[in-house]
Amino acid sequence: MGLDNRVATLVAIDDDTNFLELIRAALTQDELEVVTFADAQEGLGFCLRRHPQIVVTDLNMPKLNGLEVLRRIVEADPAIEVILLTGNYSTESAVSAIQQGAADYLEKPLPVEKLRRRVYQAIESFRRRQEAAKLDQQLLQTFSFESMIGRSPEMLAVYSLLQRVAPHYRVTLVTGETGTGKELVARALHQLSPVASGPFAVCNCSAIVETLFESELFGHVKGSFTGASQDRIGLFEYANGGTLLLDEIGDMPLVTQAKLLRVLQYQEIQRVGSPAPRKVDVRVVAATNRDLLAMVKKGEFREDLYYRLSMVRIQLPALRERREDLPLLVRHFVERFSAQYNKPIRGLTRRAQALISRYPWPGNVRELENAIGHACMMAQGDFLDVGDLPTELHRPAESLAAGEDEMLTLDELSRRHARRVLERTGGNKLQAAGILGISRSTLYRLLGEKEAEEVKHCK
Repeated sequence: MGLDNRVATLVAIDDDTNFLELIRAALTQDELEVVTFADAQEGLGFCLRRHPQIVVTDLNMPKLNGLEVLRRIVEADPAIEVILLTGNYSTESAVSAIQQGAADYLEKPLPVEKLRRRVYQAIESFRRRQEAAKLDQQLLQTFSFESMIGRSPEMLAVYSLLQRVAPHYRVTLVTGETGTGKELVARALHQLSPVASGPFAVCNCSAIVETLFESELFGHVKGSFTGASQDRIGLFEYANGGTLLLDEIGDMPLVTQAKLLRVLQYQEIQRVGSPAPRKVDVRVVAATNRDLLAMVKKGEFREDLYYRLSMVRIQLPALRERREDLPLLVRHFVERFSAQYNKPIRGLTRRAQALISRYPWPGNVRELENAIGHACMMAQGDFLDVGDLPTELHRPAESLAAGEDEMLTLDELSRRHARRVLERTGGNKLQAAGILGISRSTLYRLLGEKEAEEVKHCK
């Protein structure tokens, strides 16, 4: 039918063929193609296959009424503007139709000029959406920085700081809540530095057994301990000429902290079991979601190492502190996962957008990424709806809407949400941490020491 060559497509569905001819004669023009159906089921099938921009349908038809056509279309593609027509107009039925997603509800007989004006309004709305989509794509490209997305003042300040620090730093401390993108910052520092062509290594300090820390970082020689069957280089030697990310550095044992300080000061390491020093040239990025200064005061972190690390500090904002970045991030993740799952997902329904905007996101960008990834995997239509999003997003939003959590601090709100997720997983801390997009150690800290002990005894 040549629909792709038109600016917009209108589908008219009515069992009155004379009315369909009137619509075709009145509305067909260069910028609009009109397709008519006297059979409601055939018209609905066409709409579900071809996704026109505008649908004009009669309310009372045999086999399938207009409200059912509306429901099926809104369910499949909320972007389609559906205009309902009826010869039995009532305020109650009009309100009901609008609530179910109709763009308008008009009474027959309908003056041609009134119908034409209303359709032209729909065309203009379609054009604006097209332009908005182009602008959104341009914004996404403009405000993407080394795999990070954001246009908020907080993120623009981070981008500026990274550009100034990257060429010169030797040691940098990156702080921020779990899921805010600390590893992305570390990779950006590496890519913008003079050693971008060198290796980039990651050490997750929270995942290493204390007795193996030195071997992981500095390597060991054959026979230095039981199981050391051959010489092995550590992460510092592997990252020589490049960058080493020490993630969750707040979990590093004090003994290892002392040895790390020496490496940072003299740029040399000793393998476990060997007295011979080895020179290395490594830039170090330390990352943590913990308050290191508070740990220093408690004697849990070396003061001299803290000041060595924090000579240059980059603080990442939580997602709740840059909510204007939510639409860009959502669009970015929808594009990525729709391509990954080979699904033609075009966006979110309005109610899904509302749910996402109300949710507090205690797991920050990582939790948002997990939620959109889950929704894209579950989605059966072209738009993500509330039912596609993880159930954990619903209850906190409902509580907020009901005013239950209005006066709570963000910490307490996050703690309550963590408890809810833990309850929904039957006490499975690993699964709960995965849903929240945080580590188990962070889940323990979020719940508090007493609750953490209780959680450890859950299955």
